[in-house]
Amino acid sequence: MRKAVLALMSATALSACNLAPHYVQPVPPIPAAFPASVEAVGQTAQAVSWDHFFGDPQLRAYIAAALSHNRDLAAATARIAQAKAQFRIREAERLPQLDGNANATRTRTPLGSLGLGDALGNGSVTYNQYSVQVATSSFELDFWGRVRNLSEAARRQYLATAEAQRAFRLSLISDVAAAYYSIRAGEEGIALAERTVASRRQGLEIARLRLDAGVTSSVDYDQAALLVTQADTDLAELRRTTEQQRNQLLVLVGGPFGGPLPEARPINDAGQFETLDPGLPSALLASRPDILEAEQQLRAADANIGAARAAFFPAISLTGAFGFVSPQLDGLFKSASQSWSFGGGAALPIFDGGKRKANLDVAKAQREELAATYQRTVQNAFREVSDALVGRQRYREQIVAQEQAVAAQRRLAETAMLRYDNGIAIYLEVLDAQRNLFSAEQQLIKLRATELQNGVSLYIALGGGWSEP
Repeated sequence: MRKAVLALMSATALSACNLAPHYVQPVPPIPAAFPASVEAVGQTAQAVSWDHFFGDPQLRAYIAAALSHNRDLAAATARIAQAKAQFRIREAERLPQLDGNANATRTRTPLGSLGLGDALGNGSVTYNQYSVQVATSSFELDFWGRVRNLSEAARRQYLATAEAQRAFRLSLISDVAAAYYSIRAGEEGIALAERTVASRRQGLEIARLRLDAGVTSSVDYDQAALLVTQADTDLAELRRTTEQQRNQLLVLVGGPFGGPLPEARPINDAGQFETLDPGLPSALLASRPDILEAEQQLRAADANIGAARAAFFPAISLTGAFGFVSPQLDGLFKSASQSWSFGGGAALPIFDGGKRKANLDVAKAQREELAATYQRTVQNAFREVSDALVGRQRYREQIVAQEQAVAAQRRLAETAMLRYDNGIAIYLEVLDAQRNLFSAEQQLIKLRATELQNGVSLYIALGGGWSEP
């Protein structure tokens, strides 16, 4: 029996053949550098964890809550546990499965059934049988690496699932930040609209007094009333969209926020987050979780090809058992009661209608699909970073221009009111100037929020940094 066990271990150790193709990383179809206009400033995204990247303490609190309580993230984490368990199942198949059993039987046989009834009377014979055994059945000697490649494919899928969960974490951070900045912009827009409504109501009251005094016509009064109703409409719209964003944020963070929130920073505060150095596009291959996920799936496809190729070779399996068998319980574990068996077999389908060839073709085609998916993922990552870098530059230019437009529009509104008060212009000129000023101020608030959201998009597109909530 000892020789049989040694033979089993030796055969297992010799099963080192691997028919899987050698992994070759597809050539990334992207330029060697980001646009030349990009200025290399700050740290790389990988060097800055999310809780250090964001400078707004209230936003950090929301992100921490989302990473702890978001239901979709909890589901993604559960998928990691499932993939890990599947890998452990496949890995366990590489080892012999040992089963132990113990049996005790007592059998009574009539003498008549043995043909001894006339000679020995009508009595019976009683037999006792005791056995203890450890056995393995159909353990495959993995000469061609079929089982090993199936285990490797499961391991790669497990690693891909972990990268998918990390990608979801980054996406969740991005969604929370986007909703938060929309809310902050909405709150500033609401405050502006409320001030505008109050100011225009005062103007409407003055227009009413002028109308009652016969100084102006009803046209001027109606135009002043129109300014108020337009401001009321814009205020209602801002309140609606902001409340809807709050509802979205509530879902993202997993429920009502427990405890008081830290004080928020104004959206025009320069310390909202760190400035980032994008580095080289090649760094995305090691930092973007979606790229790493696609690469792990590609490696799993290579392992599946190896398993499909191994099916063309004989499947060699071993069986073995060792134990004790005795008619007496007190003599069960004596050397004379030892029993063992050892055997082996080989199986190879002679005709399968091309099934194995078709399985191999499927595995190769899936590998080609995943290679294209990997390259597309790399291209998409490059585009997202490039778009965010362009946005970082152009949004700043837009904001500077919009600030100048707001200042100019404010002067026009003041001049129009002076001209109207002095009887030089009609009230329609005041109406247009104030309406354009309000629109320009709201546009400036939206641009500032969009610039912040673009900064978050750049951080996420570069792969972000890692930090536990």
